[in-house]
Amino acid sequence: MLFSDRVDAGRQLARQLHDALGEEVGGDIVVTGLPRGGVPVALEVARVLGAPLDVIVVRKLGAPYQPELGFGAIGEEGALVMNPAVIRQAGLTESEMRDVEQRERDQLQRRLARLRAGRPPLPLDRKTVIVVDDGIATGSTARAACQVARARGARRVILAVPVAPPDAVASLRGDADEVVCPHMPPDFIAIGEFYADFGQLTDDDVTGALAHSGGR
Repeated sequence: MLFSDRVDAGRQLARQLHDALGEEVGGDIVVTGLPRGGVPVALEVARVLGAPLDVIVVRKLGAPYQPELGFGAIGEEGALVMNPAVIRQAGLTESEMRDVEQRERDQLQRRLARLRAGRPPLPLDRKTVIVVDDGIATGSTARAACQVARARGARRVILAVPVAPPDAVASLRGDADEVVCPHMPPDFIAIGEFYADFGQLTDDDVTGALAHSGGR
């Protein structure tokens, strides 16, 4: 195991980010976590960097008859990422993809309302935005989150994850100004295999982390 839990992963990731940011540490930075698993990781990063914490909400687009097969992802600000290889593999039609996207956008709005509880998102305009998740498998949701940060005016986008396969990291270098990933095992199978404790989280865990950060 590389990490005892997401808190440990966040502390390890923060050390790498501290070096990558250099003189920018303590400057105009906002740390954003992807709910749910990315938020406790992001909370530790925000603590170490002395930066405010917020969330960027994204949703995977799953094939209609095989939801675990993601053909893309959506996010706030109309962000949309598609995976043409999966679309071809699943034989998806335009109508099927539109139906899934609409359903997931409805879910995204409900999730935003729960997590933000009526409070506006932190402004990202002209900020350095660090997008944090607990790991990357395919990269679709991370890519959508980077799109959201840019749409909200981020000056610089840094994608930071504790662990990911090397090919996924390479594919995301065009979506973020920098990708920080301390562990890129070539035998990557699933994110959870690198955590001793990879328990499921709830929306209450996320809102609690946001309140505890004092970033709002």
